Amino acid sequence: MTSRQQLGQAKRWVVKVGSSLVTNDGRGLNHELIAAWVEQIADLRKRGIQIVLVSSGAVAEGMQRLGWSKRPHAIYKLQAAAAVGQMGLVQAYESRFQQYDIHTAQVLLTHEDLADRRRYLNARSTLRSLLDLGVVPVVNENDTVAVDEIRFGDNDTLAALVGNLVEAELVVLLTDQPGMYEADPRQNPDTPMIRQRQAGDAELEKMAAGGGMGSLGRGGMLTKVRAAERAARSGAATLIAPGREPGVLQKIAAAEEIGTLLTPGREPLVARKQWLAGHMQLRGRLILDEGAVRVLRESGRSLLSVGVTKVDGDFSRGEVVACIGPDGREVARGLVNYNAEESRRIKGQSSDRIESILGYVDEAELIHRDNLVLV
Repeated sequence: MTSRQQLGQAKRWVVKVGSSLVTNDGRGLNHELIAAWVEQIADLRKRGIQIVLVSSGAVAEGMQRLGWSKRPHAIYKLQAAAAVGQMGLVQAYESRFQQYDIHTAQVLLTHEDLADRRRYLNARSTLRSLLDLGVVPVVNENDTVAVDEIRFGDNDTLAALVGNLVEAELVVLLTDQPGMYEADPRQNPDTPMIRQRQAGDAELEKMAAGGGMGSLGRGGMLTKVRAAERAARSGAATLIAPGREPGVLQKIAAAEEIGTLLTPGREPLVARKQWLAGHMQLRGRLILDEGAVRVLRESGRSLLSVGVTKVDGDFSRGEVVACIGPDGREVARGLVNYNAEESRRIKGQSSDRIESILGYVDEAELIHRDNLVLV
């Protein structure tokens, strides 16, 4: 999916709407805007397009219902607000979709649900079954139970990972901006808007870094750029578009020049490697020498213990670790075949010495190439 003309051919979308849009900048749920999106989604479904809706707004709606003007810092207060607000959010979507005889399903996720391979596959099967049944899944982070170490951090990231789950062709991030600009338009009113770029372009992160974030949500333009890169791993294009624009979803389907299109620049990863690449919770780090980095990048081979110079963290066999080059940048990540203590003992050693050092040999590789993905 590399052009706007091809967007109309996409048959599976993930549409994400942010807190400032859903809650009218914190003044309570924007029922008028919600009704407009639902009407557009109902129309797209008649054209054979499946939609997964990722909606922010639970915490902000809960704050409004509880009379709080500032987002609390205490996790238990945020979770209380989410629990209260989720009721109103679900009711709003359910009542609107019922007008078009469309069933909805609430799906609440934490990163822990996607970090475990079995739970990842269960979530994937559930979402796909709902789509096959003609249901619109309404997905949100499970703020009521999530703690910092199992958070996605923002719903842009969640939307991208859901896109990976359902193998969406298009991820639409609806925002309160017309699109992404080369610089902050509040400080540089004449700065041009980016119409189309390739996801993963290093210049995009630099442009987005100064975009900031609102008082209600956790995401800014930088999170959208990073989400687009995650979505691209499964071959999905990402469109950052103005959520208040009348008929915005129909305009996207009609290939109109709206928003900022970030296209996938490479072939999609196979499903297992999508899961690995989407991991945000790494259990440790393996520091590699230049030779090992070169072998991984240029030859696509397995990681051997001889190329590891340092082991950080406390991890078990089968957990996900990052492979870091001498310059401190992440090169790859994968499922490690030995625990942290064993890895420390065999680092820098050739594979034929593993048995004499540990007393046994499980695998000749520290990370097998089938369980490793370049990042």
